[in-house]
Amino acid sequence: MDTEPHDIMQILKEFNQEYVLSFWNDLTDEEKNILANQVRSIDFAKMNMLYYNSTLDDSISYDRISPIPYIDRLNLTKDELKHYSDIGNLVINSGKLAIITLAGGQGTRLGHTGPKGTFKLDVYGKGKYLFEILAENLKEANKKYNTIIPWYIMTSKENNDATVKFFEDHDYFGYPKDKVVFFKQGQLPMIDTKGKVLIGEDGLIKQAADGHGGIFLSMKKNGIIYDMKSRGIEWAFIGGVDNVLVNMVDPVLLGLAIDKK
Repeated sequence: MDTEPHDIMQILKEFNQEYVLSFWNDLTDEEKNILANQVRSIDFAKMNMLYYNSTLDDSISYDRISPIPYIDRLNLTKDELKHYSDIGNLVINSGKLAIITLAGGQGTRLGHTGPKGTFKLDVYGKGKYLFEILAENLKEANKKYNTIIPWYIMTSKENNDATVKFFEDHDYFGYPKDKVVFFKQGQLPMIDTKGKVLIGEDGLIKQAADGHGGIFLSMKKNGIIYDMKSRGIEWAFIGGVDNVLVNMVDPVLLGLAIDKK
């Protein structure tokens, strides 16, 4: 592949990013294929829109800030709690709830090398991994509601292999393997302050995870939506891997969400 493929040159010209091919002749055939596929897969129109939005003045007037409507659980009556709980319990017992854990990050800020979920927390003098704590919480819920809740774990390109291996090395902490599904979050090209795509020392486009906001698109691209439908899932609770205190299976919250549409 000595010359640049016509289609990627046209894409780059359209978005004024032709310089991406500046080091084309220095790349190996394999690297050229990777770069070409990067260009073909990037949504440059979306990238430009995101860049443009980032340049807008998004300051707001503080006199426009007001509380949003909310429901205080502590103020719910016993009848209301039972009503919402009954709705939630029915969904959980029917196997229509799934849990999604956002685990694409590394443990760098925790001083830990590896996926954040593999960080060991000192719990009551006994160390437990973040993934382990979540798995135990889910197993308790399974026992309580007489079901096995599907567990979807969103990893990243950087930590997916290490995360899967970690689960395999620890026998999934006793969680049914067929109920655990890993999928990678999407990526976006890194750009400079002028909206130009950044090129790494390897001559390829630098990319980074697209953040939690891209979860639904990642679920669609990875076939997770289809997988959920095939399992009869109708509701999903989404939480971060580092929020070990979160109640992932809360029938009141679930029932309230369903009741209030």
